[in-house]
Amino acid sequence: MTSTSTPATGPVPVDAAAAGTGELTWTPAWRIRELIEAREISPLEVTDHFLARIEELDPVLHTFRSLDADGARAQARRATEAVTRGDDLGPLHGIPVSVKEHIGVAGLPVWGIGDLPGSRVAAEDAILVERLRRAGAVIVGTTIMPGVGIDPAMPDLDGHPRNPWDTTRIPGTSTAGGAASVAAGMIPVTIGSDGAGSTRLPAALSGIVGLHSSEGRIPSVDFDSPTVTQGGSYGPLTRDVRDTALVMQTLAGPDGRDPFAIRTPAPDYLAALADGVEGLRFAWTDDFGFAAQHAWPGTPEIITAVRDSTRRFTDLGAQVEQTEESWEDYWPAFKAMTSAYGPPLTVLAFGASHTPASLKAGHELYGRNWDRFEHVFASHDLLLSPTVQFTAPTVSEWDAHFKRTEYLHHPMAAYTADTHLFNIYGYPAVSVPCGTVDGLPIALQIIGKPDREALVVRAAYAFLDGRPVTAPQRFV
Repeated sequence: MTSTSTPATGPVPVDAAAAGTGELTWTPAWRIRELIEAREISPLEVTDHFLARIEELDPVLHTFRSLDADGARAQARRATEAVTRGDDLGPLHGIPVSVKEHIGVAGLPVWGIGDLPGSRVAAEDAILVERLRRAGAVIVGTTIMPGVGIDPAMPDLDGHPRNPWDTTRIPGTSTAGGAASVAAGMIPVTIGSDGAGSTRLPAALSGIVGLHSSEGRIPSVDFDSPTVTQGGSYGPLTRDVRDTALVMQTLAGPDGRDPFAIRTPAPDYLAALADGVEGLRFAWTDDFGFAAQHAWPGTPEIITAVRDSTRRFTDLGAQVEQTEESWEDYWPAFKAMTSAYGPPLTVLAFGASHTPASLKAGHELYGRNWDRFEHVFASHDLLLSPTVQFTAPTVSEWDAHFKRTEYLHHPMAAYTADTHLFNIYGYPAVSVPCGTVDGLPIALQIIGKPDREALVVRAAYAFLDGRPVTAPQRFV
């Protein structure tokens, strides 16, 4: 079949009326919040709408691990009463939100490294869930994280979430359930985590926005299953970049309980969101110089289509230039360093061992790549690349290509070829949809330095012209 690519198109109608019609499904969270404050719709009506959507579509898409419908309605009733009393309302007041199933929600099952689904119940809310609640969000449940978010070869005990663009395909792994649920309009916002691309890749394959925030920007401590991972982050998956900024404004910032959190205040993600990109300089790379070894038959067309989409920035007054930098494959260094520094990162190295010589070589490779990034960012504000080199795989393709540990270095190296670098080096990055190939989403990745995280979000907003992304037509 001949591949065809199309650019990003405008959204379906999104401005919901007070009655909570089907258009509410596609209304951004920030706009729902405005409707709630104006008393045109109540938090309980909003929650009932999305719970009905979940109950209708989850049997098809298999996105939720734990749906707390009764608890969500109780939260929504309290939120409705707060509106009636005239209380001050938080920035997410009445907005239904889900979280990835390894994030603790008090009273709900939680899945960590070494657990089986449902084997333990969270005794308390994670720090980010505390912040969501303080902002007025309604926590409706947890979304499925196939493969424990780490190893694609692990069994998906209840079946893999399905992609709303084509239900014979998957929406990636790890934050897969969350990405599919947002893309299908089952929930306005979900919170995922990203250890190698796990917000960005499911977002890219599902046609939504996914942010990998700077490591430590959103604090987290799990007292029941303590882990420390290099480059891990939390971040929102949304259909609207203003929602991304709104959620980050709520979640980001230090917490004294997390010794690994960034201690300086978080940037203001909303203040300059609509300031555009005029005068900025962007560097573009096709594949970082090594990702081509993981190419699929359709990869060249995808790269061309994503590169062509960056003309949007040129039209907005920015400069986009091909970088001459070429990075080295990070995987050998990653295996040596993770095997040296122990669990849980050793799990990702799959038994790799190290010697002093291999560890030294790994650190030196790490340093050379770091120098290349520093060189690019010395003359450019942001770096651009494809988020992923292929469209959503079918279930059989996933099983054949990503559940074989002999596939090149490892299936994770192929799946995360364009994303993992920015976990390893601590740079924030966002994936934004930029069109389709053969009717399936493709995505642009925008990368910045940690002190420019708000600029990364601002560039994403400019790229999408401040509009929600297109929804898969089957679920409109």
